[in-house]
Amino acid sequence: MTGFFFIAGALFGAMGVALSAAASHGGSVNVATAANFLLFHAPALIVLSLVVAGGRILHIGAAILLVAVLLFSGDLLAREYLGQRLFPFAAPVGGTGMILGWLMLTVGAAFSRRG
Repeated sequence: MTGFFFIAGALFGAMGVALSAAASHGGSVNVATAANFLLFHAPALIVLSLVVAGGRILHIGAAILLVAVLLFSGDLLAREYLGQRLFPFAAPVGGTGMILGWLMLTVGAAFSRRG
C-alpha cells in the first residue's frame, strides 16, 4: 500500500501542475483551487508513503487524505468542466476529510513507536 500512496502523490503533483496551467490560461477559481489542493497534498502523500509503515493510524490518515483531496478537488473540477457537482456536499465532505486526515496523522505520529 505504501507504493500506492507514492504513486497517488506523484499523480496529484502531475495533475496539480497541469491544472495550474489550465487555470492560468482562462480557468476559473475552482480550477486554481483544485490545483493548489492537489499540489499541497502531493508531497504529503509521497512522504507518508515512506513513513506509513510506522503504524496503522498513519496508514488510515494517509488513506483519508487521499480520498478527501479527490472528493474536494473532484467536486470543484466537476463544477467547472461538467457543470454539476459530484454529489451534494462533496467539497465540504472532502474538506472535512482533509482536516480529519491531518488530525489522524497527528495522532498516529504522537503514538508512533519510533520515538
